Amino acid sequence: MEQKIHQGRNVKRFREMLGIKQEALAFDLGDDWNQKKISMLEQKDVIENDILKQISNSLRIPVEAFQNFDEEQAVNIISNTFNDQSNGYNYYPTFNVNPMEKWIEALEEIKRLNLELLKAKDEQIKVLEKLLNK
Repeated sequence: MEQKIHQGRNVKRFREMLGIKQEALAFDLGDDWNQKKISMLEQKDVIENDILKQISNSLRIPVEAFQNFDEEQAVNIISNTFNDQSNGYNYYPTFNVNPMEKWIEALEEIKRLNLELLKAKDEQIKVLEKLLNK
């Protein structure tokens, strides 16, 4: 048995998740929209594609989200995978960082930067000497 997706309810869900009031959505959709019309739209099972596109542009959510989102399936997916170690996620990661290695790397970087500074200073001294000799 195929369950029908309620597009109006999906519009309402996404609008509420974004924290947008019906009045604000109506204002964004244009002059011929008001809060009452949005309320009635959210009660419809199927919404016309052109209206869905307008809402999609306003909320910046793909049209497919309104057409395909099924809360029951989403809850099933989340409940079946949450904190399940077989999904490949490591919830208790271990980090193998050797602080001594990091310290040595930092010292090597400091040495390299000091050499660059000395080289730049020597070049600057040569330029100044040339200017003084002229």
